[in-house]
Amino acid sequence: MSLSFNQKTEIQDVLKKSLRNKFQNYNPEPAAMPFHTRLLGKDRLALFSFIHSLNTNFGTSIFEPVALVLVKNKYQIAKAQAIAGDSISEGAQFEIQKIMDSLMTAEATPNKPREIEIIRKVCQKGKVRKVKLTKVDIFLRNKEGEFFLFDLKSAKPNVGEFKGFKRTLLEWTAAILYSEPKAKINTIVAIPYNPYDPKPYMRWTMRGMLDLNNELKVAEEFWDFLGGKGSYSDLLDCFEKVGIELRLEIDEYFRKFNR
Repeated sequence: MSLSFNQKTEIQDVLKKSLRNKFQNYNPEPAAMPFHTRLLGKDRLALFSFIHSLNTNFGTSIFEPVALVLVKNKYQIAKAQAIAGDSISEGAQFEIQKIMDSLMTAEATPNKPREIEIIRKVCQKGKVRKVKLTKVDIFLRNKEGEFFLFDLKSAKPNVGEFKGFKRTLLEWTAAILYSEPKAKINTIVAIPYNPYDPKPYMRWTMRGMLDLNNELKVAEEFWDFLGGKGSYSDLLDCFEKVGIELRLEIDEYFRKFNR
């Protein structure tokens, strides 16, 4: 199932709006780089700076709104930058720490279904702790009540960050289960594209901390999960079409830096 004409149009509108908004509000930080400027030209240096700036908020300004277009009308709840909850039981906090300790010492391997059931058993035991959790980048709940919470990450996350990713996924689980102990929940790290393509993504770097079958979706896996089979390919076509359509506009924008 590929994307509909309306979805493609809406996605292209999201991309155009995001880029044009960036052009209107982008102010390069003043930095004298005389050697780079003379070698490459002001316009190319400005383009480099712009791309770097765009990359820092690509997730919130492009990937998140595009994801919401893909899931429109498919889920009972679909939102970006959502809060999983603000309460976790003391029992759940204790079990999360035990899980983290066992993974970090390699005494156990990641097993998300088992970890969820461990947390479920204590999700309302002990004192209630008020918490401020990492926001959920993409928060979905289907008509059957099943949750899908996605944490969007850069294409090449630092190996040292995986421990934090895992804790976030477990804490989201605990927060949802505190409110709905019987809920079916999925908390997942999503990486929007594979920088090693056509080679496989280097999943082994996450093997000791994430359950690769249940806690990670990369590139096509992620986008096709949201929009159906063929969505990833259609998305790339949408990006290409917008790039071609706005090429003159983009060139003119950067040409002004040489004036």
